Amino acid sequence: MARVLAFSGSARKDSFNAKLLTLVVQSAREAGASVTRIDLRDYALPLYDGDFEAASEFPASATRLRELLPAHDALLLACPEYNGGIAPLLKNTIDWMTRAPAAKADPSLFPGKLAALCAASPGGLGGMRGLRWVRELLNNLGVTVLANQVTVGTAHKTFDASGALTDARQADTARALGRELAQAAGAREAFAGAR
Repeated sequence: MARVLAFSGSARKDSFNAKLLTLVVQSAREAGASVTRIDLRDYALPLYDGDFEAASEFPASATRLRELLPAHDALLLACPEYNGGIAPLLKNTIDWMTRAPAAKADPSLFPGKLAALCAASPGGLGGMRGLRWVRELLNNLGVTVLANQVTVGTAHKTFDASGALTDARQADTARALGRELAQAAGAREAFAGAR
């Protein structure tokens, strides 16, 4: 069974990205993946700063996040777009996850992971510009990112009161991403187990 770690880069209470993530997570689970969904509000971190890291105790939240990574084969990220780039919360979280307490020799936990990306935005492009930067960041960390991604534009008009997508085609595309991630991660895990 594929194991997926899922989170949104937005901590806003009524986040469009969190709503989109819910749909993709549900589809991945229906396709057989074991999905651990976390809320980054439960992993509060200071803004990454090398001097802070050197002078302070390694943040407990960063340790908890790092402990989650080895137990998962894949990542599912809902990525808000801020001014055409990566949301600060998402970037800061990933930055801390690449660090390690001084006692640990190897901070590299990302290589070999698989990832799927989605985004929702009030803008017409649905967060597409920001996903380019997230994809590049993850590739630099040794993560293989699925070519397919989901973007939902004019998100303030696209989700109903229950958080569901009102556009059937967009909903189908989101569900397809969840299935694809579950199948791809499962196939990779099966291949690794057969070696």
